[in-house]
Amino acid sequence: MEGCWLAPDGHPIRRIDLESRQAAARGSILFLPGRGDFYEKYLETLDHWVSQGWRVTASDWRGQAGSGRLGADAVTGHIADYSQWIDDLAALWKEWTASTPAPHVLAGHSMGGHLILRAVAEGRVQPDAVVLSAPMLGFAGALPGALMHPLARLMKALGDPRRPAWKWSEKPGEPPAARGLLLTHDADRYADELWWRAERPELVMGPGSWSWVERGYASMRALFAPGVLERVRTPTLILATTHDKLVSYRAIAAAAARMPGAELVTFGGEAAHEILREADPVRDRALGAIDRFLGHIAAGR
Repeated sequence: MEGCWLAPDGHPIRRIDLESRQAAARGSILFLPGRGDFYEKYLETLDHWVSQGWRVTASDWRGQAGSGRLGADAVTGHIADYSQWIDDLAALWKEWTASTPAPHVLAGHSMGGHLILRAVAEGRVQPDAVVLSAPMLGFAGALPGALMHPLARLMKALGDPRRPAWKWSEKPGEPPAARGLLLTHDADRYADELWWRAERPELVMGPGSWSWVERGYASMRALFAPGVLERVRTPTLILATTHDKLVSYRAIAAAAARMPGAELVTFGGEAAHEILREADPVRDRALGAIDRFLGHIAAGR
């Protein structure tokens, strides 16, 4: 069932709720997608978890997909500060956990994974377990954040912080031709995303703003401050690929090594950024790892 929930300031944010197919649910999963994402892309995975006996909810992030825009146009992904998203997640978490069966699991992809990890580290949410797919803990191919952050801060200050930080496409409103290669090796699953973008134009989003980039560096650097990741003791399963062209595998591996309750499942050249939307051999392995992990959580181990 699709609907909306209201953030504390009254901003409407889309969500979808899927009931377990078992008489008694094994527990509940709250899934949060990445930057520029929408939950429609993950319906196949959400349905898999439902088939495994879980009650599942997925939600947009404020300012993207079907939950409005915060920038100066309809396609640039803008945020004044990532703390807005953390506040939204904390509010949704409080409401959602009160109305759904335990254990409660937080799952997220890319930027969604980053925000989940930060919310856990800050004590804003207390999940029983966490599943992260290619979490955005560093940008791929970039110089260290300590060097890139000041540059991003300068670029943000040189103009409207809501302006796009990179070029999207020669044809406004259309994704770049090579975009699919960065995300998945499965042409049909990429075509499914494009179908949803055509069917629901309000979902379309292009580049992030300079504010999104600069605040992203600030948020990631804060996560890697001494002692922050070490206090994340929640059982956490992390899926990542060494061939990710969008987020840094090195940063993900470094974070996992510092988290006492983390397990890292690594893929290679067979997987691009969207591991949960990859070709079946990769996706099946990923879902198998998640199912085993969640099985232990549901059993109380």
